[in-house]
Formats: sequence, C-alpha cells, structure tokens
Amino acid sequence: MKRSELPSLDDLRAFETAARLGSVRQAAGALALTHGAVSRRITRLSEDLGFKLFEKSGRGLRLTPAGEMLNLTLGRFFTELSATVEGLRATTSRQNALVLSCESSVAMRWLIPRLGAFQAAHPDVALHLSVGGGPVEFRRDRIDLAIRRLDFALPDAWHVQRVFAEKVGPVMSPHVLPAFEGGDYIALGSRTRPDAWSQWLAAHPSCHRPSEIRFYDHHFLIVEAASAGLGVALSPLVLATDDLDRQRLLAPLGFDADGSHYGLIWTGERELSRGARALAEWLQQECVRSLG
Repeated sequence: MKRSELPSLDDLRAFETAARLGSVRQAAGALALTHGAVSRRITRLSEDLGFKLFEKSGRGLRLTPAGEMLNLTLGRFFTELSATVEGLRATTSRQNALVLSCESSVAMRWLIPRLGAFQAAHPDVALHLSVGGGPVEFRRDRIDLAIRRLDFALPDAWHVQRVFAEKVGPVMSPHVLPAFEGGDYIALGSRTRPDAWSQWLAAHPSCHRPSEIRFYDHHFLIVEAASAGLGVALSPLVLATDDLDRQRLLAPLGFDADGSHYGLIWTGERELSRGARALAEWLQQECVRSLG
C-alpha cells in the first residue's frame, strides 16, 4: 500500500468494532459477518499498515500500542462520521418534505385525526406538521403551506385559499346540559380570546348567564375540559365537530358565524409542488365534508 493511500473502510470498521467490543466474535455479531470474515479484514488491515494491531494475551487478544493509537482515532472518526451522516439525512429529509404550519388547537382537534387519510392517499408525500399561529415566516421556517385564522395583514403577493368560516357556540357534555339550561353553569373561555363570552352573551340576551367564567390558555384545553364535564366551552365548530359526532359534546344552541375565516396561505415566490397542490385540494374537500 502506498503511503498516500488509506486502508479499506470495511477493514477499518472491522478493527474498530473488535477493539471497542474486545472480541472478534462479538464484532462479527455486531457487523453481521462471520468470525472468519472479521479476522481476515483485521489481518489484511495489519498487512496493509505494516504493523501489528493485536497481540495474544492469555486466551484473548489485546491491542498493541499502535493498535491503541489507531483505535482512538477511529473511534472519534466513526462517531463524527455517524453524526454527520445523520445530520445530512435529517437536513435532506426536511428539504424534501412538505411542511404544513397550523395553529395548535386546529392541529390537535381537527387536522391530526384526519391526516392519516391524506397519507394513505398520498404515501409518497413526506408531510411534516409545524405548529404556529399568527403571521407566518415561510422562508425562515421553510414552510410550504400554512393554515391560519385570517385576522392579520397579509402581503399582496401571498396566495390565500379560504377553507372554512369560523363558527362559534357553547358546547358541553350531556350531563352538563341541565345546568346550562337552568343557568347554573361554569363557562370555559380561552385566554387567546378573552372577550368571546361577553360578546356571545351580548348577542344572545335570552341565554342564562354563567355563575363564573374560568379561563384556559388554549381553545383545545377548554373543549377537552367541556368533554370532561368541567363546564361549558365557547368553542369554534372546527374544534368540537368530532366530539359532537361521537356525542361526547352537545351544542344545543348551534353555532354562529363570527365573520372571520380560516385560510390556506402560501407565498408567490415559487410554484407549489405536486404534493402541496394535492394537500391543498384535500384540505378544501375535507373542510367541506366535515364543516359544511
């Protein structure tokens, strides 16, 4: 072997594994090779390098000083190589993936339970779900599409496809219904919309007022709390529709449109990929099917 040449990577891996595990037999198991194959690779490496790597020690083997030095270097090399390869794989996977950003409550209560159907219909689309709300940083966060409540200004160059109108109403578990109808109930509100109950009550003067209003950090929490019988949640239809279908929740007064909409947003910087177009079409159809 010329001095400028490096030994076979397979031979180096066989030696490093045997040195790390302290046994050629264990190295063979770890590498899915025969004992003889590992021994031949280590022997070939020793011959290529021109010095011994192991020496006999009783019934076993021990590293020579040169073998110890090589093993120390190879241990660092294979660790760094593995980390680099995994990092490149993750980066490439994300670059090739379709990234959809969605508000947390909508993602948890409506989108995620339905994504299996999209993936089954489009198994070749590597969909990554990112949670976020409000203005979207498409380039910084490498987002392809975003589902947002359209309550903030959008650049003129962005594309917006309305997917459903926001509809809101009180929801509760069946055993809380008598308390709601009798005016002895706890209202559950989200801190993201602290005035929602007062506005709804002002629009429905004939409805009984709650004994108190308790606030949770997110809408998905108040809907889950209502399902557990902790009170009456003023919920968007999109977050309650599945539990209404299962009769975990009731909506005796129905839902009122509040004038706002949710939309699917993307930039005009580049054409949507085939997967992104398929997702946009599927989302539109799913919204019509489940939300009317």
